[in-house]
Amino acid sequence: MKGKLYGIGVGPGDSELMTVKAARLVGEADIIITPKTEKKDGSVALNIAQPYIQDHTEIVPVVFPMVFHAETLSDAWIEAKNIIVSYLEEGKNVVFLTLGDPMFYSTYMYVYRLIENTGYDIETIPGVPAFCAIGSHLGYPIVEKEEVLAIVPATAPKEKIDAVLAVADDAVIMKVYKNFDEVQETLKKHDMADDAVMISRVGLPDEEVFRGLDNMPSDTKLNYLSTILAKRKDRECIW
Repeated sequence: MKGKLYGIGVGPGDSELMTVKAARLVGEADIIITPKTEKKDGSVALNIAQPYIQDHTEIVPVVFPMVFHAETLSDAWIEAKNIIVSYLEEGKNVVFLTLGDPMFYSTYMYVYRLIENTGYDIETIPGVPAFCAIGSHLGYPIVEKEEVLAIVPATAPKEKIDAVLAVADDAVIMKVYKNFDEVQETLKKHDMADDAVMISRVGLPDEEVFRGLDNMPSDTKLNYLSTILAKRKDRECIW
């Protein structure tokens, strides 16, 4: 009998924010796949799931290079697929861990697409996205009434981010660790910097909170796991 693949979102950082189902399946897994970059040892997702991992489970790190070269990434995804399929053929149940939610800016999605139509059984378990955790953690309402929320990767072209923020009432801006100065400039342009909040590594021991991004130095060094929540300062009430 072939094994089953589980894509499991472990949430943003706090192990207790994993769902009951996610924790159970991690505890039952034969194999746990932990994505990592070539430059880093260990895995944040693995650390989050650690309290639920049992002694019988084998941990298998798989490298996904932090590059934008399509061929390099494609090779990495195919290699990961082949590793996973080899365990499934052995009848082992495989868990692929991912931060946040598996279907939200996740490496898991690309591996899932390679395996989904190949006859193997797959189940994807949702997780808490970082921006939802940040809103609850800080008491910061993300969106309400008929407001329009934009979810924007800071790695998108500047013109695209500008166009989106021009029409949004509220915004979640992710992956800001490289382009913070440009993001800050655009938030100021649209009167969304004063009331914005940013957290790096929410729910982890070294969490950092930044409130009001209008006066932050543009050269602030940020962790990869940094997310901004912002609201338009002059938006009209519509209720």
